[in-house]
Amino acid sequence: MIDNISLINFTDLTMEEKLMVLSWRNDASVKKWMYNNKEILVEDHLSFIDTLKNKKNTLYFIVKENEKYLGVIDFIDIEIGSFATMGIYINPKLKGLGSLLMKVIIDFSFHSLNVKKIYSEVFEDNRKAFMLYEEYGFKFFKNKIVNEKNVICMELENEYWEI
Repeated sequence: MIDNISLINFTDLTMEEKLMVLSWRNDASVKKWMYNNKEILVEDHLSFIDTLKNKKNTLYFIVKENEKYLGVIDFIDIEIGSFATMGIYINPKLKGLGSLLMKVIIDFSFHSLNVKKIYSEVFEDNRKAFMLYEEYGFKFFKNKIVNEKNVICMELENEYWEI
């Protein structure tokens, strides 16, 4: 793992941390880029976290650097040794952390999950995220429509990356 970085599994969060993540997720600057961009209720958020205890192919983490909470990374549709789909959002009170979180995602995917490929999906108008993914070697492989918006699907193969 990258120096001074720790990952806290959502299933291990304190109530205070769970509510902090919910406040980030409901922040307008975060939720506008999510497939579900509606306000999430506390009880729905807590219920979602409870479901993660029984999901074998889904992981959500808070990323911390020393004592600072940086953001959230997640992995869904995990097929160990094959692929995973990643997600990312930054603590809305912080800026300039996309590269660090992307390094954490790539390191965890290729060294802990041992996948050969990481998938990402990004709304076409989220240029900042798209450019970040490209910077780290993600390549376009298809488009799809979600919520009447164009989504760019990208992939990163393990053979192209070394941390």
